[in-house]
Amino acid sequence: MSVCDLVKDQRFAALGNPRRIWAISAIHAEADRLVALHDSIYPQLEAGDRIVYLGNYFGHGTEATRTIDEILTFRRNVLAMPGWMPSDIAYLRGGQEEMWEKLVQLQFAPNPREVLEWMLDHGLSATLESYGMNPTHGLVSTREGAMSITRWTAGVRAAIRRHRGHDMFITHLRRAAFTPPQVMELAATGTGGAYARAMDDSAAPMLFVHAGLNPNRPLQDQGDALWWGGRSFDAIHTPYDPFEKVIRGFDPNQGGLHINGVTATLDGGCGFGGPLVCAGFDRYGEVFSLIES
Repeated sequence: MSVCDLVKDQRFAALGNPRRIWAISAIHAEADRLVALHDSIYPQLEAGDRIVYLGNYFGHGTEATRTIDEILTFRRNVLAMPGWMPSDIAYLRGGQEEMWEKLVQLQFAPNPREVLEWMLDHGLSATLESYGMNPTHGLVSTREGAMSITRWTAGVRAAIRRHRGHDMFITHLRRAAFTPPQVMELAATGTGGAYARAMDDSAAPMLFVHAGLNPNRPLQDQGDALWWGGRSFDAIHTPYDPFEKVIRGFDPNQGGLHINGVTATLDGGCGFGGPLVCAGFDRYGEVFSLIES
């Protein structure tokens, strides 16, 4: 896959050449913290900005449904502002959302009980309860066979659909978001005549991921590393070509906020007793604002 194809790949959100990017860390169903964060950044938003949510909207916390409602409400409010477009807001898939996708296909798992037990132990129990589902009933279904599991997962799907917009939101998340290098962007849009001007502008290409990546693989081949490859993220000391900085929103090691020249971890521990974090990046990859709620 060429760099031009990457810009056009719908699995990823190409952010264009924004003035500023507001990146929001893992929320983990802490709805009150999200409301406070939205209240803080809303007055600062300007046309030409982008907003990137870095995954794990639910899991561990008890207010999954209210959290998604708040995200959707904030989206409507932002898009009502002059100059904003739907593509200016990107929502990444996190590990919790990946587990949710696997949950509703549980009947196809070769070892459904073990899979469900693992997911419940890693945050999905609280999410199911928020949607009015009993995790114990799911465990019982795994003892009764595929038909029983299918009925239970159908109930999970129905529970999601009872909340307007939730099903569409969960199934249309992106794997990653990025600001393309100017050469890549101009080639994809057919505006190569602006090449010299773009190179003088020298904006830093940035990549936004949920938890991690495999630095030895191109972005389009990352797969599950974007959700489960976070434990070695701190070992990345050189830029991940063609990007100058990689920003993530969840640290499975719970190491706290950390920003250096080539990577940034924005996880303040929301859902585990810490704050929800939003970092504002300028077009050169520098942090101009850091908000905690």
